[in-house]
Amino acid sequence: MKKHIIVLILATIGLSSCKKDSKSTPNSVNKLTLDSAKKKPSIYTQYTYTDSVGKSLIIQNSFPKGGTKYTDPNGEVYVYAVFWTRISNETNNPLELKINFPLDSYQIPSLPNEYFKIVVPSETMTVDKEALFNYGLKDLESLLDNNIHKSSSLKRTIKPKESHGFYVVLLSPINGAHGTLRTGFSLKGQNLFYKINDKEIPSGSINLTNLTLKK
Repeated sequence: MKKHIIVLILATIGLSSCKKDSKSTPNSVNKLTLDSAKKKPSIYTQYTYTDSVGKSLIIQNSFPKGGTKYTDPNGEVYVYAVFWTRISNETNNPLELKINFPLDSYQIPSLPNEYFKIVVPSETMTVDKEALFNYGLKDLESLLDNNIHKSSSLKRTIKPKESHGFYVVLLSPINGAHGTLRTGFSLKGQNLFYKINDKEIPSGSINLTNLTLKK
């Protein structure tokens, strides 16, 4: 518990000095532990899938950054966390990535009474942004204002030997925000799943076949 409090104090100081938007207060939510003080590595999980000729598809998922309050246009207050995922296509074929979250809120069993909204921005996440506040995600207030009450989707083509990074923003009403967040995409066949702690959500697909998780 003492360790969590120390981490939270450090995160609060850092977030207060960086946040400048007028609609978001500079105060971190003291019940939500995001472990955003972690510097290196920023990668929480990495999954490597191999095809029939031994070529790989790699999915990397980050730790969270954030913990700052956000007030939507209706006056409801949330706390948000920013994550990124990078997909590297080392196969010989183009990868058609489709992300889709059709519902606008999800309940997490490990966090009772916690409901999350998911927003997938169109902005590209690049390696040079990893050390930045909110992983360098820009215009977050405007993004959330326009998308918090909508379903989220993303489509990208990743050419052979190329990578693509994208963001995921999770929001929870401030009166229920608590606990530690861990998230990430993984594959089952051609289907993508997004896991928030112990909640696994169908979240899209890829076009590549015969991929096997490398252990």
